[in-house]
Amino acid sequence: MSVEKILSDWKKAKFKPVYWLEGEEEYYIDQLVGYAEHNILSEAEAGFNLTVFYGKDADWTAVINACRRYPMFAERQVVLLKEAQQMRDIDKLEAYIDKPQPSTVFVVAYKEKKVDGRSKLAKILKDKAELYTTKKMYDNQLPEWTAGLISSKGYEITQKALLLLVDHIGNDLNRINNEIEKLLVNLVGRKSITEDDIERYVGISKEYNVFELQDAFAKKDRVKAIRIIQYFEGNPKAGPIQLILPSIYNFFSKAYMIFAHPGGDEKSIAAAIGVNAYFVKDYLAAVRNYGYEGIEGGLLLLHTYNLKSIGIGSVNVEDGSLLKELVIKMMA
Repeated sequence: MSVEKILSDWKKAKFKPVYWLEGEEEYYIDQLVGYAEHNILSEAEAGFNLTVFYGKDADWTAVINACRRYPMFAERQVVLLKEAQQMRDIDKLEAYIDKPQPSTVFVVAYKEKKVDGRSKLAKILKDKAELYTTKKMYDNQLPEWTAGLISSKGYEITQKALLLLVDHIGNDLNRINNEIEKLLVNLVGRKSITEDDIERYVGISKEYNVFELQDAFAKKDRVKAIRIIQYFEGNPKAGPIQLILPSIYNFFSKAYMIFAHPGGDEKSIAAAIGVNAYFVKDYLAAVRNYGYEGIEGGLLLLHTYNLKSIGIGSVNVEDGSLLKELVIKMMA
């Protein structure tokens, strides 16, 4: 069962007594819980028939008693259990889930993890509830997902703006969605998000960012790399070394993988190394400019400088100085 199928059923007033939403990706769980809270019941019905519990403060007997009540002046009632992973004795809900009240829609948001599959609760959920399990999206899927989200809202985004946004935020779908909403409010009649918009409203410089530094490394553009590092020295929050080094290492790791696929076209290489086909040319540029030994040596250097950044093999050296040293050695 997918989010889309559950929402489609709810919009058609097709409900099951228990929905158990679990897993690492909060975005989809929040979507379903938000709809259940604000759309299943009318405003008038919700006053009598909507009950919301929070796991940390919820008592299992109170939750079950609420679920067993009959709706007032409505066909059904909705009971929400948010942050259920924090609830003590949550396994005590087994008895209700095994024999739920047909007129109650009980929605449980069990975030960050899954119920132990060996437990009795897991077996009952599988047999008696609508069980929806989420997992974190792979990083290489984020650009396509983000572009699709923007398109679903009736807008589009340039490729560079898309990469800036995703690279800056990382694997946090809720935050990506929130930043997009903020962007759309500020477009004022336009339908396309550009890198200028990302710079202005998200606060990411379109010239001085980790992506542009990665591009400078790939092209062996020493002047550009040093200029970006100098910007980071004056604006530490824009490019902390703890973000920069893993990003550059990940880039060269994927470039290194290309050597296992000689002669492949861009589409097949993208699939093999797990990146969007649009960005393959950047990895191929690194392969051309460094060669096998250069990329292998670069990965070793990146590992060494990552250790130095946490004080191993280097003491009292500024982050900017470490990055400049790295640039000189890798591009030599």
